Formats: sequence, structure tokens, C-alpha cells
Amino acid sequence: MTAESPELPLAAAFPAADREQWQRLVAGVLRKSGASEAAGDAAEEALATDLEDGIRVRPLYTAQDAPPLPGPPGFPPFVRASRPEGTAVSGWDVRQRHQGTDPRRVNEALLADLENGVTSVWPVVGAGGVPVSGLAEALRGVYLDLAPVVLDAGAEFPAAAEELLRLYGESGVALSEAAGVLGADPLGVLARTGDDRHLADGLAAAARLAGRVAQQAPRIRTVVVDALPYHEAGGSPAEELGASLATAVAYLRELTADGRGLGIDAACRQLEFRYAATADQFLTIAKLRAARRLWARVAEVCGASPAAAGQVQHAVTSSVMMARRDPWVNMLRTTVAALSAGLGGADAVTVLPFDAALGLPDAFARRIARNTQSVLLEESHLAKVIDPAGGSWYVESLTAELARAGWAFFQEIEAAGGQAAALRSGMIGERLARTWRRRGAELAHRREPITGVSEFPQLAQAPLEREPAPAPAGGGLPRVRRDDAFEALRARSDAQLAAAGARPKVFLAALGPVAAHTARVAFAANLFQAGGIETVPEPVTAQSAAAAFAATGARIACLCAADAVYAEQAAEVAAALKAAGAVRVYLAGRPAEGREELVAAGVDTFVFAGCDAVGVLSSALDVTEVAA
Repeated sequence: MTAESPELPLAAAFPAADREQWQRLVAGVLRKSGASEAAGDAAEEALATDLEDGIRVRPLYTAQDAPPLPGPPGFPPFVRASRPEGTAVSGWDVRQRHQGTDPRRVNEALLADLENGVTSVWPVVGAGGVPVSGLAEALRGVYLDLAPVVLDAGAEFPAAAEELLRLYGESGVALSEAAGVLGADPLGVLARTGDDRHLADGLAAAARLAGRVAQQAPRIRTVVVDALPYHEAGGSPAEELGASLATAVAYLRELTADGRGLGIDAACRQLEFRYAATADQFLTIAKLRAARRLWARVAEVCGASPAAAGQVQHAVTSSVMMARRDPWVNMLRTTVAALSAGLGGADAVTVLPFDAALGLPDAFARRIARNTQSVLLEESHLAKVIDPAGGSWYVESLTAELARAGWAFFQEIEAAGGQAAALRSGMIGERLARTWRRRGAELAHRREPITGVSEFPQLAQAPLEREPAPAPAGGGLPRVRRDDAFEALRARSDAQLAAAGARPKVFLAALGPVAAHTARVAFAANLFQAGGIETVPEPVTAQSAAAAFAATGARIACLCAADAVYAEQAAEVAAALKAAGAVRVYLAGRPAEGREELVAAGVDTFVFAGCDAVGVLSSALDVTEVAA
């Protein structure tokens, strides 16, 4: 700057812009691309994206779109953090899950994790984990005064909790100094198993245990409000929030009932909330912020003081998003999920090892899981900033919309008689199933792609083998994964490989010059390989197609070219392939003209972006399995 030119903000050098001007630019791009002739608000709406729970994400947010800022961290409604300091002082709790039935092996893994960055442990105890009698061996060598222990004991939580409390005394750790979570979650057991015969006894045991712990161990929490069963059954973020609220309210009623001896503040302090963190970073951030806001409202209505109304959160990277094929990609998914959980303000974060969907994780996978968090904390310093997404017009709007949708589902559950009644009646299960069916359609049409599974699969990659994990409890809500439909297709391909010595094949007939067919050859290869079908691409003409197809041994073929080339060659090539024995002929694309002629010539199915990939691939495997 010179003496003659006064200092000005950088923005002053640019002309002012308004929303209408931006919309005109958007309309111009849409028109030139042929996507839409919309203008004004309609042009902006054309770029909006629909999410679950009736939430619509707009392409542009301004200060007028966002709700008022929710206040500072550590104060109601706690959207920005449950504590004024957030996780800035010591970072979030790096919590590793340990599952296995051999106490000695669990102990080895647990000690290795604690020595290399993990700050609390989460062993599975009872059915599906170490027996209660083996908990002492599993925790041998653990400094119980330094490392919090979080139990996952299902219906066996009373015995497991008593054993852990005994171990505290035996090791000389005063209960007043001990920290951890005893893991009582009777409603979670009901959701997992569908068995409510012992629900009343479980709730009573949890209340008795909470009364004892509240008096003797202020740093131990008794009850887990676990939203994972609802997420893992295919629930949306708002359904996860609503179910967690209804569960927590049910526990508050039990803990504060006459004769229990707990006031509302003490009861609130007995709860820890557990949520899933996915690779959708903004949804995860907004969900954790919305959860704190919703719980603060429940606590306020119940008469809790602000000091007890902050929600303690444990975020676990989603098992639903974990793929069984090309599992290395899971490292990327869990990294984004862990980052999102930290930015969303979770007090504790668990990163599932990348091979968790295949069985018991090995030492390398556990190392990657804990080091993912170490990098985020120690090298990226993510915990040093409290609520870094706060003030973002988009994040604040998304948080508010998720909170409204979650509250609406919570009200539905309460109107149905509460969480236990809604689980018994099947109301929750039916609602989650409808949500998963809608999402399943998105996955089947590859509108929600899965890298390494529905997109860019690696057929030649050797499968990763792991020791089988103990079978989870069944009988209640299902456990789903995003890759379920494609995994079933790949399993059929594997079975054909084992039976016939070769996978099913599809011949990709590339028509015209390279520039005319490359894009659609790549598209078709990606599509068919997602179903475990090997692709054999080869440039052909009407004269060479039959011989080239016969040489591959394939029974199905797919034409690949630009629309202009299709108009000149596709009908003749399709007829030649049919004459050569192709039982099904596909065509990559949706030609605007000549479809009837192509069908008459032998094209059976048109495949294109957004088609039902699972249906197409299942039908293709039906044909090849007949051949095998």
C-alpha cells in the first residue's frame, strides 16, 4: 500500500456479488451442459441433494440460512462441546475394542495397544468375548488407576461389573479414583436379541448398580445408551438420534424411580452415549452436535442442572461402511470417520481395524487403527480446536435439521409407549427396515458407490483371511452392511470359480476407434467386475465379432461405443454375437434413437449409469451359472 492509497480489505478490490448473480451463472452452466433449462431459484434447486430423514442439502448457504449460534462450548445447549475446554486440554480418549474368547490373547493385544497410544480399553465380556471368570486374566498387567476399562458384556453386565469392581479393590485402586464404564444396557440387549424375558431384571440391576457407583465411584459410569444397534440395522442418523434419546429417557425413569435413591443430576451422570461415525464427515459432525443439543433439552425438561446436562459421547467408526472385499480401503473410511468424530466433539473415539469385517483383527490392523488416531491427535492437532465446524452456515443448518428430525422420531417412539414397547411391537424394526430398503436401492443403483466393491473392484486380489470372530447375538434387529448385495454376487462368482475353475466372463465388444469406445469399455468393465464377472475387451467389427467372442469362451457380451457408432454398427454386431451363441447381449449406454432396431437385432439389456446394477449382475450370473 502507498500513502496515496488507503489500506482496504481484500474484498474491496472485487465487485459485490449477490445470490441472483450467482444463480444466473449456475443457470448458464446448466444450460450449456444440457442438464437443465432452469433459471433463478429453480437453477439453484437443481443442484440440491436429498439426504435421509427428509433433509435437503442446498448448494449455497449464507448467513441468512443458518440458525442463531448455539452459545459457547460447555454451556447449554452444549452443541459446541459438553465442557468449556472441549478436548483441547488432553485430546479425546483413544479407545480400542478387544474381542476374543481367550483371556491370554486378549491380554496380549490389550497391553500392546496401551503401550502404543491407546488410553482406554473396551473388552467384550461374556457371550462373544472372554468369560467373566477370565476378566482378571484379560486385564492382568493393566494399570487400572490409569487406563479406564469400558465393559461390553451384554446381558452378563451385572456379573462383569461386579468382577471389575472386585478387581479395582484387589489391585488397590480406590473406587473414588477409578474411571470407566460398566456397560449396563438392557434395552440394547433387547434390540440385539429380541428377548425381553430378563429386561425388567436387567433394568433393576442397572439401577441398583448405578446407585452404588454414584455414591462410591464418581468417575465410573454405569449405563451405556448404545445407538449402534439402530445404526447397524440400517437406521438413518435421525433414527439413531431418536432411538438413543428414547433409550436414555427410559433409563432416567428407572434410575430416578421411587426407592432408587438417585436424583436427576446423579442419574444423568451415570449415562454415556455411543454413536456411529461414518465416512460422511459433515453428517457425523452434525449428528454429534445435534445429539448434545437434544440431550440438553431432555435434561432441562427433566429438571437436571446445566452442570449435569452435558452429554458424554463415545463415537465408533461404522461397521456398516466396512467392506469385506478390498478391505484396505477401510483404512481411508475409518480415517475420515475418526476425523469427523473428533471434529464433532466426541469424548472417546474407537476406530475399528480395517479387517474387522473379516474376523478377529490382527496386530497390524490394530496398530493402524490406533495410529490413525495418534496422527490426528499428535501430528494434525485436531483436538486443539474446540468445535472447528461451529459457525459454518452449512454445518449449523445441518445440525438444526438433524436435531428436528431426531426429535420427531423420539416423539414417535414415546407415543408408541417408549423404547421397550416400540422394540417389542416391531415399530422400530419396521421403520429401520424401510429406511434400509430405500438406501439399498441407492446402493444397488450405485448412486451411493462403494470403492473397491461397486466401483473399481479388484477381481485378481487374493482374499484376506482372518480367524473367525465369535458370532454376535442374534434374534433382534438385523446387522447390515453396505456391501451385502455385492458381496452375495461376488460369493456366487467365487463358487463358480471353485466349481468350474474359472469365473464367469463377459465379452466387451469395443466398436469404432479407441476414442469412441474407451469410456464405455471402462464403464462396462467396472460394472461387470463388481459382480465378480471377468471382462474380456476387444475391438471388433461386424465381420470379426463372432470369432472373437467364440475364442473367449464367454456366454454373454456387451457392446461398447459412442452413440454415433452404435447407429452405424451396433445392430449388425449384436446380430453376429447372437448368431455366435451369446445367450445375452448388453449395450452400454442409453441411445436416444434406434432402440427398437437394436432390440430386434439381439440387444437384450441396456446398462447405464444409475441402472439397477445388482439386478443386472444377478441376472448375468444366472446365465453363467447354468453354463457351469
